[in-house]
Parts: sequence; C-alpha cells; structure tokens
Amino acid sequence: MTRRTQAQLQQTYREQALKMFPWICAHCGREFDGKKLSQLTVHHKDHNHDNNPPDGSNWELLCLYCHDNEHQRNQVADSSSEAPQGREQDRPSTFTPFAQLADLFKRKT
Repeated sequence: MTRRTQAQLQQTYREQALKMFPWICAHCGREFDGKKLSQLTVHHKDHNHDNNPPDGSNWELLCLYCHDNEHQRNQVADSSSEAPQGREQDRPSTFTPFAQLADLFKRKT
C-alpha cells in the first residue's frame, strides 16, 4: 500500500472514530477538544491496521502518550515472548472511562 493511500485510509477511519466515540482517551480518561483534538489518535485493538470494521469495534481513541505506551508494551512483550507486566493478553480491559458519567449529569451546579 502506498503512503498516500495509507494516509487517506487513516484519515477516513480517524474521522469515523471521532464521530462515533467521545473525545476522551480510553486509557487515561483525558478529554480533548479544539486544537488539542489532534493529540487524540485511533488505536487498533488487534494491531491490524487493515481491520477497520464500520462499527469501530477494533478501534479505541487514545492520547498520544497512551498510544505510544501501548505500542511500547507490545514491542517489549514481543521481544521477550511474555505478556506485558501487570496485564494479561486475553483478559479484556476492566477500565470504564464513562462509568460515573451519569452521576456527573445528575449533580446540580
């Protein structure tokens, strides 16, 4: 795949992901808007950039720092043939960034 085609594809699925998901990093919970939105990236959960289902089930929005950290962990795991420390490969994430969202809306200001 040429760089231009790959860049166009990335822009397309990024735009889709930004329409589907709240502009919040799925790992650290940091919120993004305006100029800082460029720091929010689309991460492929299975690390296959060709797997882009229309429902976004293989994507998560991560900030640049969490995205780099995620790829660093996988590179270390691949080089040592072990799972990243503190996280099992087959276990789904238990982090739910929107778990208390309803409580925030109920709170009166």
